[in-house]
Amino acid sequence: MILSIDTCLAASSVAILDGDTVRAARSEPMTRGHQERIAVIAREVAAEAGVTFVGLTRIAVTVGPGSFTGLRVGLSFAKGLATALSIPCVGVNTLEALAASAPRENGVSGFVAGVLDAKMGQVYLQVFDGGTALMAPDALEVGVAAARLAELWSGGPATLVGSGAPLVAEVLPGATVLTPAFADPVAIARLAAARPVPTHSPRPLYLRAPYAVAPAA
Repeated sequence: MILSIDTCLAASSVAILDGDTVRAARSEPMTRGHQERIAVIAREVAAEAGVTFVGLTRIAVTVGPGSFTGLRVGLSFAKGLATALSIPCVGVNTLEALAASAPRENGVSGFVAGVLDAKMGQVYLQVFDGGTALMAPDALEVGVAAARLAELWSGGPATLVGSGAPLVAEVLPGATVLTPAFADPVAIARLAAARPVPTHSPRPLYLRAPYAVAPAA
């Protein structure tokens, strides 16, 4: 039984997946205050699912890119809970989670890109075809990201998911553009369920250096 946790974007989200069955799921939109809500939501979702934390076998958590504070809140809570329960904690990157949140045609995902507006003329991008990653997650100038999409796209239906999707959509005429404010916690749990047991704890995924730097000595 898997508990998924996501605080990287504009929500605190939790889901409990038991095999193929979704026992309970909730996403509470917010841009701040994740640290006050995520543990409460997790307890309430577990109660709704009729399970206790000791019945869990795995924790899934998004690791970024996303809000610097938000992703660290989710990671800290997930890793602490996994340590207390002596169960694996599996990291899932936000772009993959967004791509996996897109509706599937006949149960199969086609060409899908997770795209987040990274501001300052950049987007965070990762592209998938049939669930297979065609590139590693990256921070790219908008024009470079559009060119990368055009290069990887081999024709056919395409879906762009995330806040940055409209910024690159015109390079793929006819693409479906979705702009959810956060990923589906059930999709996060399903991604984690398919992963092997990790050999180390998940770490934050930062795709570019922070804006603020320490002053030179």
